[in-house]
Amino acid sequence: MKARFIVGVACLLLHSSFSIAEDEVTWDSLDAAQQEVLAEFAAEWDSLPPKRRERLAVGADRWTGMTREQRDGAKSRFADWRDLSDDRRDMIRKRYEEYRQLPAAEQSRIRDNFRRFKHMDRERREIMRDRYRKMTPDQRQRARDRMHDRPRPATRD
Repeated sequence: MKARFIVGVACLLLHSSFSIAEDEVTWDSLDAAQQEVLAEFAAEWDSLPPKRRERLAVGADRWTGMTREQRDGAKSRFADWRDLSDDRRDMIRKRYEEYRQLPAAEQSRIRDNFRRFKHMDRERREIMRDRYRKMTPDQRQRARDRMHDRPRPATRD
């Protein structure tokens, strides 16, 4: 689950829905805070692909808006991401793309399930993990189907 969370955050940073026009992301169009964060890219900025410049600019903007604790957490998650094998990262990227293709209601259901899991006490999460690991693929699919068919709890406003 930690890896999924890390990947989720990393993907959100990389695939942010903020839009910056590709041809507007010149070095001079970045504000001073973004330029400070991206200083290591200054010399090569013009040679970077437009999509990469866009992602870097959005990421730098987000970074400057974070608290020290949030930055420390992001650094830790990024270090964890770098430590994953290439195969594991590819699998996570593939699953993220599959998730992005799901209808909004299904994405919401998955996020709700994740939040519930994350807020369980540690012992309960471990019990659920162990139970899931011991299931056959068919049992896992039936469990997912049951979760999908369950009525959703009312949301709080």
